[in-house]
Amino acid sequence: MKPIQLFVLKNCPHCRLALRYQQELLEEHPQWREIPLRVVDEAAEAAYADTFDYYYVPCYYVDGVKLHEGHAEKADVEAVFRAAAEETINV
Repeated sequence: MKPIQLFVLKNCPHCRLALRYQQELLEEHPQWREIPLRVVDEAAEAAYADTFDYYYVPCYYVDGVKLHEGHAEKADVEAVFRAAAEETINV
């Protein structure tokens, strides 16, 4: 499993939505709870956040690679977790 980093801002409605989808997905897929996950508050850890190349939050990185930036739907968050779990999506 690859580690996930999620960059957020405390009062961002898009971040709250992504976190809600994330919680729903972790309930639906309990095995994903084993994935290392770090939620970084951009305001609280500004110096660290500045070392990453993104503009919009929420922003997901998997194993150091940016996979999603900006408003996220549940399918976007699911794709991040599938990538971290190294699962393929059947289309």
